[in-house]
Formats: sequence, C-alpha cells, structure tokens
Amino acid sequence: MADRVFLDANVLFSAAYREGSTLLRLWGLPGVSILTSGYAAEEALRNAVDQEHLRRLNTLLFLTEITSCEPDTQPVRLPDELMLHEKDRPILLAALRARATHLITGDKQHFGHLFGTIVQGVCIQTPSAYLQGRESES
Repeated sequence: MADRVFLDANVLFSAAYREGSTLLRLWGLPGVSILTSGYAAEEALRNAVDQEHLRRLNTLLFLTEITSCEPDTQPVRLPDELMLHEKDRPILLAALRARATHLITGDKQHFGHLFGTIVQGVCIQTPSAYLQGRESES
C-alpha cells in the first residue's frame, strides 16, 4: 500500500525555506502521495519570509494534493481523550479526512506527545523519523 503523507504547515514552510532543503526528498519518494490542506497551505504561505521563499513554496504546493477540509458523508471526530491544541485540531482532522497514512509535523510543542503514535490509522511523525523509516525500508 502506498503512503499518503499529510504535511503540516511547518513542514511545507521549512521545505521551501532554503534551496536544497533535505525535506525536498519527501516529494521524490516512490509510492508516496504528498497531501496537505488549504488551511495548512495558507498558514505556510502567510508566513513566507521573502519572494524566493514564496516562489519555492508555491512550486511545492503545485506538486502537492490540496485536500478539502469539508466533512464528508462519514464525519470524522477526534477521540475525546486526545489532548491537542485547538489550532492544531484542523490539521489532524484534515489528515484523517484525507485518509492519510502519516501526518508529518515538526511541531514538537503541540504534537510532540503524539510522535510515534497512531490516531485512527494516521501515524504521527517528525519529517526525520518518516524519512529514516523510508530509508531503512530500501
């Protein structure tokens, strides 16, 4: 089964921050679909530091499937016991609705306690953990 990798805004931002970022490897992995939401894309775009960063970010977004945040016919709910900051709930919900296999985020403050866990079929990881896992499979 191919991986459906949902990227948080901070990963998009960082991948485009400088030419040749190691995070760009995500887009070249065989059998991997890269996804994000309009919510995450807008946050990354809003925080771009200059025109070159914005250009690189737009290029990456062109190569990324932007998923809808709208609830589908089978509404998705987060577990009641899940402790997650209100601003980050739409990210995990969008990953669930997109039927992602992975949520990749560098947000240690809000997602750190969930790193390495699986929430309703979505494995939450840092970019480096995901890339290391993929490299060990090769």
